[in-house]
Amino acid sequence: MASRSLALLLGALVTLVLAPPLGAVGNPSVAALQTGLHRKGLYDATIDGLIGPATRAGIRSLQLQAGLRPDGVPGHATRRLLGRFGRPRLGARVLAHGLGGWDVAALQFMLAWHGFPSGTFDGFLGDRTDASLRRFQRWSSLAVDGRAGPATFAALRMPPARCPVSLALPVDGTLTSGFGPRGLRFHAGVDLAAATGTPVAAARSGQVVYADWRAGGWGRLVTINNGGGVRTLYAHLSRIEVRVGQSVSTGDEIGRVGATGHATGPHLHFEVRLRGAAVDPLPALGL
Repeated sequence: MASRSLALLLGALVTLVLAPPLGAVGNPSVAALQTGLHRKGLYDATIDGLIGPATRAGIRSLQLQAGLRPDGVPGHATRRLLGRFGRPRLGARVLAHGLGGWDVAALQFMLAWHGFPSGTFDGFLGDRTDASLRRFQRWSSLAVDGRAGPATFAALRMPPARCPVSLALPVDGTLTSGFGPRGLRFHAGVDLAAATGTPVAAARSGQVVYADWRAGGWGRLVTINNGGGVRTLYAHLSRIEVRVGQSVSTGDEIGRVGATGHATGPHLHFEVRLRGAAVDPLPALGL
């Protein structure tokens, strides 16, 4: 009975450590664990920081390979099998360019949710993660040194920024992809599917600061400076109907839905930036 009680207690402690806090969007340590499992070829689902069936299945597969009891719980013996991707040392060392491991994967996840994604969640602090880290430090008024120490992690533990103004829905479409992790990367906006040629409207009044083709998968892109540090971005357009410097009002037509750039079908990719940080558009849209 005593051993069973101890096992239940340990299981509860692991759950408290790995489960996301109430209302959170995912736990960085779970995301790091998922990254380590992916590197072993044992996890192919989205790196979302949530303990779910795919994560537990990956843990069990790892345990079976090593002859451990396949209980799906990432205890010490299980984590040791992941090497540096199994050491939950978040904040125990200062992270800088060239380092890798569990804590770097967690850093990448935290940066993404704060609006500074760095590409693939791979657990290595390369050039892209270094650039995202520096942008976050500048955004947070920290020393921009590319070193993630106590001050940087303290800022990353704060809730992500939110859009401070309300927005109107830019297109009459269906939400097909939200803001957050998608596969091994992070989707920094929302996708609204609609037929090619469907009108796209300004979500808020402002001034057009970009209206052209943009490389990197964007296709035809319109960016509007809405004031107060807010910018809205409208990508994959089939046609642009505004010019740089033009003032627009909420609801004014700025383009038409398309599938230009990297798009698998006609839709509007809509992003909101606050002083350069990507923020979730849905609360501002009232969705």
